[in-house]
Amino acid sequence: MQVALVSVGDELLTGDTVNTNAAWLGERLADRGASVERVVVVPDRVGDIARVVNELRAEYDAVVVTGGLGPTHDDLTMEGVAAAVGVPVEEHDEAVAWVTDHTDYERGDLVEGTTHLPKGSRMLPNEEGVAPGCAIEGVYVLPGVPEEMQAMFETVADEFSGEYRHVRTVEADEPESALVERLADLRDRFDVTVGSYPGDHVRLKLQSTDEAELERAAAWLRERVEPTEN
Repeated sequence: MQVALVSVGDELLTGDTVNTNAAWLGERLADRGASVERVVVVPDRVGDIARVVNELRAEYDAVVVTGGLGPTHDDLTMEGVAAAVGVPVEEHDEAVAWVTDHTDYERGDLVEGTTHLPKGSRMLPNEEGVAPGCAIEGVYVLPGVPEEMQAMFETVADEFSGEYRHVRTVEADEPESALVERLADLRDRFDVTVGSYPGDHVRLKLQSTDEAELERAAAWLRERVEPTEN
């Protein structure tokens, strides 16, 4: 299953807020065997949200959108997603009932727009907050607040799946550039993918759906790199 992530918020683009949601979702989806193919950050503008979501949902199996939920002036994600799938935004009876029954808010206390979702969407309850999310045509809309986003994702996690990829890590006390030929040889010999992450030393992340093949590849590579000192 191939997934794209869309993070909404001017604060992400200006650097006022770090995009921890994308990192958390990437790890959680990988654990389920789903493959995150794109991560896109867009501003709080209906047109930008609609355009990006529409493009990504045509290309990937699912799109997960985070941020921009609620009734304030810059919470425009629901409008953008609705525009992307060609439906209006309207008050969602199930969302009203859930908020009334599970929060301290009465219907009359709700700010206009809190329970407005794309027409025909499935409401996703917000166990850690108020503003609900939704799912419609392979697009999942989650809050931006990390605790709320994580709790809501867990309610739909079973809808994301794929062939699990096993992981092994090999550390090398060599410059990344010195490893290029050996990594190319590794890819030729074994059915694995390799990621290279420099730092105090180079961390090589090997992945494969075949655990036995992965073990052979990791053993082969460990014999051919300079090990790090413990």
